[in-house]
Amino acid sequence: MLRVVFAILTGLFGAALLHLVIILSLPHFTGRDAATRIEAEGDLNNFYLLNDEYDEAGLANGDPFVRTAVCSFDVEDGPVHFTARGNVPFWSIAIYDSASNEVFSMNDRTSVGGALDVLAGGPIQLTDLRKNLPRELQQAILVEMARPDGYAVLRTLAPQASFDEAARNFLTEAGCEQFSAR
Repeated sequence: MLRVVFAILTGLFGAALLHLVIILSLPHFTGRDAATRIEAEGDLNNFYLLNDEYDEAGLANGDPFVRTAVCSFDVEDGPVHFTARGNVPFWSIAIYDSASNEVFSMNDRTSVGGALDVLAGGPIQLTDLRKNLPRELQQAILVEMARPDGYAVLRTLAPQASFDEAARNFLTEAGCEQFSAR
């Protein structure tokens, strides 16, 4: 009798575990995960402003008081420099790897002078840069990426209609460019 109960419990536990693994891995196999959707927005190293309606990639800005831009990037050939300046009440950036693991996040309250200045790169790339840090990166925050590809999500607030133009300008002028030492 004890063997039958043990067999039933083992079967139920195994089935539950199998279903959990399938559900959690489903976005990876369907190609509808966040990284794939952001890659579908367009070219690498370019911020794309999201609208209130879903676009072809299945992305939308769901909050009426937040404006969002996304950028897909790859640090294989060199680090990527994220920059933005503007007069907005609040901004935040989150950098994710291709598996949608958050690698880094910050906001205007934790930045230098309220400006976005972040450089994401591979471990060897950043070590080489630190040896002879270019002048334009003296205030930049260096973020080490374990995986070469990823995406960034930049958000800003527009709590009233009068803030909307400044918020949209902040996001459209934001940089997500491959860095090259001059």
